[in-house]
Amino acid sequence: MLLLAFDTATPAVTAAVFDGTTVLAEAWTVDARRHGELLLPAVDQVLREAGVDKHRLTGIAVGVGPGPYTGLRVGLVTAAALGHALDLPVHGVCTLDAIAHRARAEGVTGPFTVATDARRKEVYWASYDADGVRTEGPSVDRPADLTPEPRSVGAGALLYPEVFPGAQGPEHVSAGALAAFAAAELAAGRELLPCVPLYLRRPDAQVPAGYKAVLPA
Repeated sequence: MLLLAFDTATPAVTAAVFDGTTVLAEAWTVDARRHGELLLPAVDQVLREAGVDKHRLTGIAVGVGPGPYTGLRVGLVTAAALGHALDLPVHGVCTLDAIAHRARAEGVTGPFTVATDARRKEVYWASYDADGVRTEGPSVDRPADLTPEPRSVGAGALLYPEVFPGAQGPEHVSAGALAAFAAAELAAGRELLPCVPLYLRRPDAQVPAGYKAVLPA
């Protein structure tokens, strides 16, 4: 197994190469406005640092969200294009599951909730049991409408400490953790997600209503 993994569903643009047991290289930059500019250089960087030719890859793992429309589609389009060009399977991973996997690796014990910033004063969230298995979500809600688990992680939890007391890191997703989660699921014979975005709500950009046509019918 030799996976290229990346995620653009949060402000973190992250990429990694994973050989089934070890993260060979990882890049990680937080910049919510430059996903399209940063992703391919990050992919090139981790392949070079790992000493891996792209033709040796056996698969691609990509975060499918939930996340804001503009950033999320950068990762998914890139994964689909690379998968097609290199004739590789593309495995989708819920970004919240990848954050949960990283949290468990860093010593967080469950049950716990993962929450990321969904903007509009809302969070994307999911809950996990003591084994790190998702028990509820992913969903998008206002923090005040939630009853989170005793422990919480993620940027969304840190943003609303009155709802998520004692919130802690990891704040964003790590491509290394995403790859490790994907590898574990594949090794266990469990199917991952298709390369389809988990938006959970309509995009911010909307076609304006009531505009006048400028061409004759």
